[in-house]
Amino acid sequence: MNISTFLPEAARKWGRELLFRLLTRSLQKAAQEQGLWKLAERLASIVPDISDQYSQFRVDTEYLQLNVRLMHAFQIALVQEAFSRKEIRTIVDIGDSSGTHLRYLQDLYAGTSLRCLSVNLDPKAVEKIKGKGLEAILARAEDLPAYDIPADMFLCFETLEHLSDPIRFLHQLATHTNPEFLVATVPYRSVSRMGLHHIRNKQNDAVFAENTHLFELCPADWRLLMQHAGWQIAYDRIYYQYPHRHPLRMMRRIWETIDFEGFYGTVLVRNDRWSSLYRDW
Repeated sequence: MNISTFLPEAARKWGRELLFRLLTRSLQKAAQEQGLWKLAERLASIVPDISDQYSQFRVDTEYLQLNVRLMHAFQIALVQEAFSRKEIRTIVDIGDSSGTHLRYLQDLYAGTSLRCLSVNLDPKAVEKIKGKGLEAILARAEDLPAYDIPADMFLCFETLEHLSDPIRFLHQLATHTNPEFLVATVPYRSVSRMGLHHIRNKQNDAVFAENTHLFELCPADWRLLMQHAGWQIAYDRIYYQYPHRHPLRMMRRIWETIDFEGFYGTVLVRNDRWSSLYRDW
């Protein structure tokens, strides 16, 4: 039984407003604690408007914008980690829906001859990205190796959990392309589970790859999957959407219930130590 259905509308509205104030404050404290706040401010100066980040909905509230911007800061921090290890000339963003990350990187590394390319299976997303002056191709992530793109770095942000066969996808990238790095992020869960929330919640609306999670694995299981597919973890990190050294750490359970505790990110390099043992690719 949902007790909120017995409350007056004014009380429900007040409760929602309080929740989003707490979520927003939780994000602020978390970003400051994890050293992402200044980078997020820098990214906001590069791309002030991220309202068109997704195809299925607009990022049009203070809470959503902060939520998305801090996730971007976490992702770009991972890219910066890779850049600190080796020179990068070509970046391909797999599953890119708006070109935002590539615009960040073009500005942050303006002194280099950086080529950026976006890949998406949604024609509207591809046209939107091209409209911003960026290169983009219409393709499924799983088909990317066939395009023979000489990328130094692949970005795969919040994409692996949407793929029907992330193992095959990662193995194809490892064996049919020649990147220095693959930088990936996925939702963080402490215990692995299947996504498929529309089935779990018995929602009958049409769903799309962009808004459907299939696999929601814990970091330990993602690491195993990535190594099996032909990659080695060079660096990884968890970004939590709540602070650990502040009273708002109490928000952990709320984040876990309504969204995710945070995100797991990794910088990968090719290594067939484990994939070569598997004989049935």
